[in-house]
Parts: sequence; structure tokens; C-alpha cells
Amino acid sequence: MGSLDLKQESTPFMNNNNNNNNPLDPEEFRRQGYMVIDFLAEYYKNIEKYPVRSQVEAGYLRKRLPESAPYNPESMETILKDIQTDIVPGLTHWQSPNYFAYFPSSGSTAGLLGETLAAGFNVVGFNWISSPASTELESIVMDWLANMLSLPKTFTFASGGGGVMMGTTCEAILTTITAARDALLDKIGRDNINKLVVYGSDQTHCSFFKSAKIAGISPKNFRTIKTSKAHAFSLRPESLRATIEADINAGLIPLFLVATVGTTSTAAVDPVGPLCDVAKEYNMWVHVDAAYAGNACICPELRHMIDGVEKADSFSFNAHKWFLTTLDCCCLFVKDPNSLVRCLSTNPEYLKNKATDTQQVVDYKDWQLTLSRRFRSLKMWMVIRSYGVDYLRNFLRSHVDMAIYFEQLVNKDKRFEIVVPRSFALVCFRLSASAVIQCSGQKFLEEETLNEINTELLESINSAGRIYMTHSLVDGTFMIRFAVGATLTEIHHVTCAWKVVQEHATAILARRSRNC
Repeated sequence: MGSLDLKQESTPFMNNNNNNNNPLDPEEFRRQGYMVIDFLAEYYKNIEKYPVRSQVEAGYLRKRLPESAPYNPESMETILKDIQTDIVPGLTHWQSPNYFAYFPSSGSTAGLLGETLAAGFNVVGFNWISSPASTELESIVMDWLANMLSLPKTFTFASGGGGVMMGTTCEAILTTITAARDALLDKIGRDNINKLVVYGSDQTHCSFFKSAKIAGISPKNFRTIKTSKAHAFSLRPESLRATIEADINAGLIPLFLVATVGTTSTAAVDPVGPLCDVAKEYNMWVHVDAAYAGNACICPELRHMIDGVEKADSFSFNAHKWFLTTLDCCCLFVKDPNSLVRCLSTNPEYLKNKATDTQQVVDYKDWQLTLSRRFRSLKMWMVIRSYGVDYLRNFLRSHVDMAIYFEQLVNKDKRFEIVVPRSFALVCFRLSASAVIQCSGQKFLEEETLNEINTELLESINSAGRIYMTHSLVDGTFMIRFAVGATLTEIHHVTCAWKVVQEHATAILARRSRNC
């Protein structure tokens, strides 16, 4: 039998003398890294020149890019040029100082560079041994945050609780629902899963019910309890109790309640303590979702918004929303980490190690849905160290102050009305019925017609590109949401934004006047 000829043609990547062909060559990384940092610095410098909401049409990018991937390498210079030409026009600029839509996704130099360092190290910290610093820094930073928020000690590692960093609130809620589900079913039997009921309000974020569905809760057992404007759209304890009692009388079993601090539509605040009191009578798991507003609760004057959290089982907020920490970073605190470990733990042979066997370390893979995890704590650590607690508090206060200022501007113009009282840094307003009636000469205006006019106003503003806001529809009322929170926003941006709103409102009312 002849010997095999193992000779093969040399390729550039096999040539050790040509280091530039290595995808992680240090000097080439340095050169290209400087180029990317310069590109981003220029982007931030000129960000106000771009329309805030992207003005492209659906499918625009497929018309610009090749149908197939390049066979040969292309230079970073060429790629960055194409990013400027083809990608940037399709971006909605969340970091623009004129961005007032949804909730913020605030960034910072420390957050961005922390993300860069984490990506550079590229560790996969599923358990302690896979990267001890990643696990230990996360535990330390989560305790820092618990102290900044004045959370009860039961949410810290020293007292048997603890915190974990996830991607989003969706993950946090799914994780806690799963833990609550398994804990209860272990007591009453797995065949009772279709009797389990979960509770929220009609303002609870949609991720709650999505998570419940994934966790196997029957959609028939999702309870969205109605709120009202009279109570600022917060969930009332008496409404919760009545709903639970009706379910128990029907042979169902209460499982889980989400109390929200800062709802998406209006930043409404559910009364955490009284809701916990009701839920605990029925042995329910209570999760406090403070995705947006939890950030602001590091300010002592706003901490009362989460009063009663000591009675809850878990609490989460999204640092990537309003804490100068780049996406993604949801911080989940639990009183009983073992409830997560019992239902989420995996221990195959290839992950076994002496550190885990000692039970003296945290293996975060057992606190979450996925195995692999990112080094998120590094950027949070850098943000807290770079800016300090005092600066972070004042940063958040500045946005609340700007929202108060905007609310005052709205109140001064009698053509507009505040739909619900400002909460945190969110103002919900609309063009009033009286303004439309006055300009059109009508004696009466249907609510649906007023909603259509405000829809037209918002689209007119956003299409112009100077500012970007979004809306909500609550209890049949269309409202425009003005959410202050972008890192670059200053008071003069708020003043200019209001002038834009007034200009477009004047134009729309003038058109209606001519048409009547």
C-alpha cells in the first residue's frame, strides 16, 4: 500500500511570516481599532446632522448590497466607507440628543469601552472555573447596585440572595416564572400545570405574557387586570384580590404576579408593598419589573417608588436603558438563588470541576436559561468607577428636570394637554379637543377623530426627522410620549423639540381650519 502524499499548497493564512493575515494580529487590530474609534467619534460629533428616525423604505438595503458574500478580503477602509454610505442612513439614531422615543438606551464612553474590553477578552463565563474574574466581578457589582438602590440585604450574596446580569427583562421574567412554576409544581404535582395563573395589569409589558407562554402557562390563565386613569393606570390591590378570589373559586391556582415600576406606556407605578401583601396571602411569587424606572431609584428622593420591594421575591431593572451602560444589561436580584438553580441547573461530565464540587463558588449558568454568557459586569464596573454614584444620580436627575421643564412648556400652550401626570422623565401629552374645535368651528369632536389628528401630528413630526417621539394608546386615548434620557440631550434640545411640536401643530390646525 503506497504512502499518502500529504503535501498541500500553502495559503496566506498558513504562512507564519505574514502576520497581517492572522485575523487577530495585534498590530492590525491596533490599526483597524483606531479607525473604528475615529469613525464612531466623528459619528457622535455629527449625530445631530442625521434625521433621528431613519427615513429609508423597507427593503432599501438589499438593493444596495451584493447578492452574495465577497470571495476575497476587503479592507476596513472600504467597509467603513460602506457603513457610512449604506448602513448609517438605515439607522434610527438612539444616541441622538433629539431622540425622545420609547425609553432611552443611554451610552457612555466607559460603557462603550467596557463593552469593547469584554468583547476583546471574549471569555465565555458559564461557570466560575471558565473565567473566575467574570463571575466574581458580576457578584460584586450586583451587590454594589443593590446597595445603591437601598435594596434589602436579602437580595445580596452576604445574606443568601444575590444578583445576576442577563440580556433583557424578557429573560429575567422567564427565568423567575420558571423557578416559581417548578417550585409550586413540585408540591402539587406536574399534572396541575394547566391550573396555574399569572397576574399583571393591562399596562404590564408584553414580555410578561410572552414569558408565561414559553414557560407553559396556558394563555387562558393570563390575567390582565384593568387599570384606570383615576388611579394613574396603576394596578390596585383590591382589583388583584378580586381576580385571585375568582380564580380560586374556579379551581385555579395563583402562581405569579408582576408589579411594574414605570410602565412602558405612561411610566405608571404599581404600589409594590400593598400588592405584595395581597399576593403573599396566596403564596404567590412576586416579581418587581422596574426595567426603566429602577435606574432612577438610586436617587434617594425617588427610592420610595420601590417601597415594599423587601416583600417581593425578585426585582429587575435594565441598566442599558438609563444607566450609561450599553445594550444589553438587565440586572436581576433574587432572594433565593437556589430556586433558580433547582430548575435551571445542568451538570454534564464535561462541565464538572473541583471548584463547582466545593459549592463555594457561583456558576451563573445555573441562574439563567442559556449556558454561554457574556462578561457584562465589566462594562457596568467601568461605568460605576468612571462616573461614581454622585454623578450617576445627577445624570438621572437632569433628565427628570428636563422632563419637568417640557411638561411646563406643554401646560403653557393651551392647545395641548397633559394626558397623565409626568412620571420620572416621561411626559405624555396630546393636542386637545378644544384646540381642534376652536380652529374648525365644530361643536363636538369624537375621541376617535382626536386620536387620528394626534396620530397625524406625530407622524408629521417624525417624518421631518428633527426629533423622534413615539406614542401609546391607553384606555382609548392616543398620547404622544416624550421620554428624556439620551446621554447627549441638554435643555436647549428640549426647547427646540417643543418648538418643532408647536410648528407642526400650527400647520395641522391651519389645514383643518381651511378644510372646514
